[in-house]
Parts: sequence; structure tokens; C-alpha cells
Amino acid sequence: MRILLVEDNEDLGEAIERRLRDAGHSVEWLRNGDDAIEVAASETFDVVALDLTLPGRDGISILGELRGRKSETPVLVMTARAEIDDKVSLLDRGADDYLVKPFDLRELEARLRVLMRRPAGQVTSLATVGDVTVDLANGFVSVGGRKVELGRREFRLLEILLARVGQVVAKERLMAQLFNFDEDVSVNALELQVSRLRRKLEGSRLEIETVRGVGYLARAAGGDGK
Repeated sequence: MRILLVEDNEDLGEAIERRLRDAGHSVEWLRNGDDAIEVAASETFDVVALDLTLPGRDGISILGELRGRKSETPVLVMTARAEIDDKVSLLDRGADDYLVKPFDLRELEARLRVLMRRPAGQVTSLATVGDVTVDLANGFVSVGGRKVELGRREFRLLEILLARVGQVVAKERLMAQLFNFDEDVSVNALELQVSRLRRKLEGSRLEIETVRGVGYLARAAGGDGK
């Protein structure tokens, strides 16, 4: 995922950023509410993890502006407010989910992954195309029932492509979601990941097609559906 993290607590922000990056996600960490509005308006993210108490504009104001702009990006609010009324208010204002501090970083990551899948209408952690099945929650991939070991970025690449089966995913989007902001990578790094993934899925009924000059498309062999 490409995640916008808005958190002014240095210790917590650093811990979240490290956890998410170690899991293979691309993270933009901002500490100021004014910066968050500017970046959210100019860049695309899969999900926003938003603290409420921030320098500059607070989290409620940021959430309101995002929804006022008709942004459909899922927002998970991180709050110290545990009262039921506060939680209901957050959901009514457009939050997709919330976590009460302190929380386990494993739960945060799991909640973010669930939110990322919601726009596509996915209600299960399993995705199947052809004879390839991917368990998104547990990082498990099988071809015709046979387990296939994928590297972290190979798995993430497959996850992105399967979320848009039959649609071309631009190289720029794939690079933004596979690599961190501070990594100096070229399109060759993406092509290497695609090559490795194709090799490990060789013989399956899942095709990863190159759309020259644009990006890549995943589909079941013999058609563009499941």
C-alpha cells in the first residue's frame, strides 16, 4: 500500500513507519496538519492513518476537508478518545475505521489492509484468478493447490495486479506502491520484480501481460476475467 501517515508523536510515528515499511508498504509520514492537507490534495494514497491532535489543522478538520472534496480514500483515525459518542462522531464525519491509543501495531497494519481492499468491494481475504489463489491476510499463494513462495515485493505486486484484474495498472502507480519514497529506483527495478513473479507463476493460468509504454495487466489465460 501507499500510506499517508499523519502523526506528530515522534516515537509513535517512527514505530508505525518502521513497521509498515518493514511489511513492504510505501509510507509518507507527516507531522503537521497543514502539510497533510496539501499533500493529500496533490498525491494519491491507498489509505490515510490520521491522528486527531496535530500542529496546524487538527485531524477532524482534515477529515472534513477530505470528505468535502469527495475524496474516497479510506481514513483510519488514531485517537485517545475511547468514549462511544466520540467513536460514533468520527464515523459520522467520514472516518472508515478508528483505533484507540495505545494499540498494537499488528492490529493497525491489519486494519489498514482491510480498508485498502474495501473500495474494490472485496469482502474476503482470498483472491482467485485462474488457478492462482492468494490469501491476502496471511501472505499465502498457491497455484492449483501447490504453495508458491514469493518475496515481499513479489507478493505485493501480485496483490496490486489482482485487485484490478483485466485492467492496466500504470508503471508509475506500481512503482509508487512497491518502493518507498526515499528509495532511488528506476523502472528496471519494477521490471525485475515482474520478471521474478512471472517465473514463479510459470505454468499457471494467470497471465501478466505487458502493455507497452503503459504498464501491466493480470488476467486468467484465455480471457480477462476470473
